[in-house]
Amino acid sequence: MAARAGSWSEPGAELVAPGVHRIPLPLPDELAAVNVYALERPDGLTLIDSGQALRRARDDLKDALASLGYALGDVREFLITHAHRDHYTLGPLVRRDHGSRVRIGIREAPALAAVGNPDWPAYVSQLALLRANGAEALADEIGDDARAQGIAAHQWEAPDSWIVDDEIIEVGERRLQAIPTPGHTQGHLVFHDEQADLLFAGDHVLPHITPSIGLEPVPGRSPLRDFLGALRRVRRLPDALLLPAHGPVSPSSHARVDELLRHHDERLRNTLAAVRAGRTTGFEVAAKLPWTRRQAALDELPVFHQMLAVVETSAHLELLVEQNLLTQTFDSGVVTYVSREAEQ
Repeated sequence: MAARAGSWSEPGAELVAPGVHRIPLPLPDELAAVNVYALERPDGLTLIDSGQALRRARDDLKDALASLGYALGDVREFLITHAHRDHYTLGPLVRRDHGSRVRIGIREAPALAAVGNPDWPAYVSQLALLRANGAEALADEIGDDARAQGIAAHQWEAPDSWIVDDEIIEVGERRLQAIPTPGHTQGHLVFHDEQADLLFAGDHVLPHITPSIGLEPVPGRSPLRDFLGALRRVRRLPDALLLPAHGPVSPSSHARVDELLRHHDERLRNTLAAVRAGRTTGFEVAAKLPWTRRQAALDELPVFHQMLAVVETSAHLELLVEQNLLTQTFDSGVVTYVSREAEQ
């Protein structure tokens, strides 16, 4: 179907497939918006993702639904791809007023338990990773800012039920398969409509940016390995219309998955080369690599994005250790890496 004129993040509703509407909701950061997908069903709507708990987002959702002839009270169910604020927190607010059901993958239970604890410090796992990767000064600089970005524990209400891996969810006559795609978070799901050739990809496959790896309160042991494995599983599915959480709809899920796999292959090669050239900590390696489409240096990024860069670099280094290309040692709480070639 023809794309709507203008930016993908402009408010409103766009028909992207029969019975499926894309509704971008505003975010207070550089992502600009998150796409919520409204799926028609005989008794109302199912929404894939819900948006962030912001008054403007709620108002934009209400207005977009009204343009389609629906109200917030017609939302019967939210199917949430993962437990990030911009995907999850508006759903429970709508539920309070209208009784909508909220569902999310069962592997997100540890994350929701953590962020729902008022004593859990925001980004504590990522700040610990910074220090373990030799970025003590960056961790100190970003600490207060990172904690300020946390969301109050009371906004992280529990779901009504958990979605299990590969569950088939019926939305009217539509059948969605909830496919586990860990990496961005451990419990991330994509929803695949095989009959209609649609992939509701959440943050797993984004058209213009590479998803952050392991950005969650309780990261997995090897989030990059998980992410790449999940990408390969999605690649084995039939090609589909890519319906991402951020950015415009794209015609081919396969094409973008191939690009992401090539990107991480190149990143692994460049990470290994940086260690072979004498960089020994995650922070040193991240400072050697270019970032974003602008090929920016690490210190040119905002400090929060510097944190994401070092955390992602750590994930690449850990995978290279698993592949027996690097070894790691621990000294005074800092991990250092050396290539196996250098040890021989």
